[in-house]
Amino acid sequence: MSFISGYHHLTLSTDGAQEDYDFYTKTLGLHSIKRTVLFDGVIPVYHLYYGGKNGDASTIVTTFPFKKPGIYGKRGTNQSKIIQLAIPVGSADFWVDRLNERGIPARKTSRFGIARVALAHPCGIDHELVESPADTRPPITSDANGVGPAHGIRGIYGAAIAVFDRTSMDDFLTVAMGMTKEADSDEGLMFSVPNNGGPSSMVEVLHQPTGPQGTWTLSGGTIHHLALNTGNEENQLKLKAHIEGLGFTDVSDQKDRNYFKSCYVRSPGGALFEIAWSVEGGWALDEPADAIGTTLVFPPWFEDRREELIAGLEPANF
Repeated sequence: MSFISGYHHLTLSTDGAQEDYDFYTKTLGLHSIKRTVLFDGVIPVYHLYYGGKNGDASTIVTTFPFKKPGIYGKRGTNQSKIIQLAIPVGSADFWVDRLNERGIPARKTSRFGIARVALAHPCGIDHELVESPADTRPPITSDANGVGPAHGIRGIYGAAIAVFDRTSMDDFLTVAMGMTKEADSDEGLMFSVPNNGGPSSMVEVLHQPTGPQGTWTLSGGTIHHLALNTGNEENQLKLKAHIEGLGFTDVSDQKDRNYFKSCYVRSPGGALFEIAWSVEGGWALDEPADAIGTTLVFPPWFEDRREELIAGLEPANF
């Protein structure tokens, strides 16, 4: 039995808050589903969430814009490298044209026989829009931004991780995380994430034995973690115990993220994984269910710092 059912979300650290918001909502057509702040540390930084209109798990990309504190990382190997979102088969040309028209260089490419569009976030993090043939989720549409059902992003496809050593990641993803190896070639490795009959999602491992070591800290211009959905606390704690029992002991205690609860594990290939489950009420804990992502909200433990945090945040027009 697998303790995982697809992705929960993907999280990256970007640069400017405004360009980040415009990229995901106006260019890619995702919806703002939560605007809050970084829960760890003391630096006031936005935590922005984008995805399907209702904030469904497996559609969520979250970002920490680090322009104001000016903390930047280094992209390299032994680090998550590419954010991947699923699009309908046959829609790649639409996205290539749309992105290039908007000043975002984009081109069609292929890996493991699957067509995709290669582009980069304004901060430089690589993204791919993948024509996923097994994905049946309804497209995320945005009439205001010209993204209709024939082309809309369906949600998370996965992520690509650059590594020094393919073997150690093969063992971790299959034995520890319960994934299935789907491809092994000179292009890399591809693993399917268990999803209980839901949308097809993947982790791709790209062998990059040379080049600089990528940054692991929370810093602008880098991917921070890949979150997998355990569905509930019981599965999360069982998976945590399973991972630790195999000797992967770099696993955090459970952390309260208000809308979900998380444990983090550092993989031998460098990429940070999260195992998470959404709490009852989810995104509607602090906003009306039909108006999530429309106001700046804080967890209860930050209410006494509200004015201080707002004053320290980067100005942006959301």
